[in-house]
Amino acid sequence: MKTPASSIEPIDALGERVRKLQASGQQVVFTNGCFDILHSGHIEVLRRSRELGDVLIVAINDDSSVRRLKGPGRPVFDQEERAEVLAALEMVDFVCVFRDDTPLETILSIRPDVLAKGADWADKGIVGSEEVAGWGGRIVTIPMVDGKSTTDVVARIIDREAGGGAGSTER
Repeated sequence: MKTPASSIEPIDALGERVRKLQASGQQVVFTNGCFDILHSGHIEVLRRSRELGDVLIVAINDDSSVRRLKGPGRPVFDQEERAEVLAALEMVDFVCVFRDDTPLETILSIRPDVLAKGADWADKGIVGSEEVAGWGGRIVTIPMVDGKSTTDVVARIIDREAGGGAGSTER
């Protein structure tokens, strides 16, 4: 049985492990994000990503890069907790944490066969897509679940707290 701690790997060690998996014929899928408050939209992207190959690697932004990208109130959960939650999911094989604002260096180190990203990134440009395509890999966009984003979840929580609506702790 998989344990969460056994699935969290440093990027350099993960690169070596991936090369061994690929040498044995396994297809490695890579996706990334902040994964701050895990919700059903994340689960769908992870489930669909896992279906694209034999091994799913999820790279998460470290706490400082989440703050730079999302603002001073984020992340809600620190990188250790986010990594542990993701590693506990059945469809996730490995989790790693990266420091940069983009996962490009991590992608170059891991060299996945498939780069999967939510379709909301198609217009913004999927980081690493040119590189993955350059070594013969595939880039796949996963349809998003309407109305499911961490930013929306945080906004709903703040709105409910401010207005004393459903979910408020006020009595």
